[in-house]
Amino acid sequence: MCINRFNKPSFPRRRESSFIKNRLDSRLMKLLAIRLSWQITPAKSLVIRGNDETDLSPFTLHPSHQRGVSLIELIMFIVIISVAVTGVLLVMNRVTGHSADTLIRKQSLAIAESLLEEVELMPFTYCDPDDTNAANATAATAAQCPAASGVGGLETMGPETLGGTETRYAAPNFDNVNDYHGFVMNAGNGGIKDITYPANPAIAALGGYSASVSVVPQALGGIAGTDINGAPQSLLVTVTVTGPDNVPVTLEGYRTRYAPRDVP
Repeated sequence: MCINRFNKPSFPRRRESSFIKNRLDSRLMKLLAIRLSWQITPAKSLVIRGNDETDLSPFTLHPSHQRGVSLIELIMFIVIISVAVTGVLLVMNRVTGHSADTLIRKQSLAIAESLLEEVELMPFTYCDPDDTNAANATAATAAQCPAASGVGGLETMGPETLGGTETRYAAPNFDNVNDYHGFVMNAGNGGIKDITYPANPAIAALGGYSASVSVVPQALGGIAGTDINGAPQSLLVTVTVTGPDNVPVTLEGYRTRYAPRDVP
């Protein structure tokens, strides 16, 4: 140490430079230590004290330098997404598997509607329309329906057999509502056929469908099911169609004897 002209002690320049360098090295080492401490314990932060000393305070929070997600968070994310996707796929699989059901039901309904309309448009007379007195009969009795020449006679439930068994496709044809009782179309008897068969062949696209018809006396409102002679006055027509899904579609309709002498 020496005394300068201002009567103040001074250190040699070399010593002063060495002191500053050592001081800077010390601060750099502390900063490096702090940096390493942040990487290990990011919740702590740097506190600068009044005497230029540095330390890590456990009571002062510091934003974390961590990036991305932890392994546990990643696993939880994968599990949640997997459960959600599985649920969506199950719903889609069920919807896809039953997407054809609507088409089958509509086709079954169309067949049932067509057949029910066909039955209800048939005459509902006292006598078989082939009987010579069918247009004049006033009651369903043997006297009114004599079955002259071996044809006609009283109408019965199901196809008449007098003069030949009535069918839907060939003479003698169905000519009354109750002739359709017990009628069946299925794969065993040629499948679903149009009323114009055999002029038009069976409908191949409907090979997986079947249809059946039931006709029974049934009271309707104030109309009794049968009259005093036991002949039906109101008929309940039931058409059942089953498609490839084995789910039956049933339609019902009523037919009353409002025109007992209206023959085709």
